[in-house]
Amino acid sequence: MGWSLVVPLKPLVRAKSRLSQAAGEEFRPRLALAFALDTVTAALACENVQDVVVVTDDRLAGERLAALGARIVPDTPGAGLNAALTHGAAVVRARRPGASVAALNADLPALRPAELELVLHSASLFPRAFLADAADIGTTLLTATSGAELEPAFGGASRARHLASGAREITGPQVSSVRRDVDTGEDLRAALALGVGPHTALQAPRLPPQVTASGA
Repeated sequence: MGWSLVVPLKPLVRAKSRLSQAAGEEFRPRLALAFALDTVTAALACENVQDVVVVTDDRLAGERLAALGARIVPDTPGAGLNAALTHGAAVVRARRPGASVAALNADLPALRPAELELVLHSASLFPRAFLADAADIGTTLLTATSGAELEPAFGGASRARHLASGAREITGPQVSSVRRDVDTGEDLRAALALGVGPHTALQAPRLPPQVTASGA
C-alpha cells in the first residue's frame, strides 16, 4: 500500500500573491496552476504514491488536476491551509483507514519523482516526519504513517513548529526539487535553474527577463 498525498490549492485568483511583483498580477494565476499541474504530475509518477488528493474550490484547477488522475476534494472547512490538509487526510482515511498520508505543497514545479520517493522512504521510518523548504524556515512535506495523525502546522516558520510537535526532520537525502517551493521571483529563478516540469516550462517564455535571466 503506497502513500496518499494531500495537496492544498487556493483558488487561483488568490494563489501565489507574492509572485505578482515578479510575474505580473494577470499572469500569476496561470503560474500557480502550472506549478500545481507539475507538482501533481510528478507526484503521481512516484512509484510509492498510490493516489493524490487535491483540496481545492477552484473549478478550473480541479478540472485540470482531475484530468491528470488526482482526486478533487472541496475545501469544506474553508478555514485555511491546515484545516484543508486535516480535511484531506480525513477523506483519505475514510476510504483507507490504514493509509500513510503526506501533505505536499502545490508549488513545487521542479519536483522529481525519484527525489520524492527518497523522501517518502525516509519518512516511512517514523510515525510523523517532515522536510524543510530550501530556506530552512518553512515545510514542503509533512507525513504521517498508519495510526499517526498528520497534525499540520504549515505557514511561516513551520519548520520550528513541526519540530516542536515531535515530527522527525528528514535531512539525509539530497532532494533539492522537493524543497524548492516558489513564493517569490527569486524562488522561481531557482526552480527554473533546477529544471521545471512541462506546464511551468510552457509559461516560462512569458516571464519578464529579470525572472528568467541567470544570476539576475
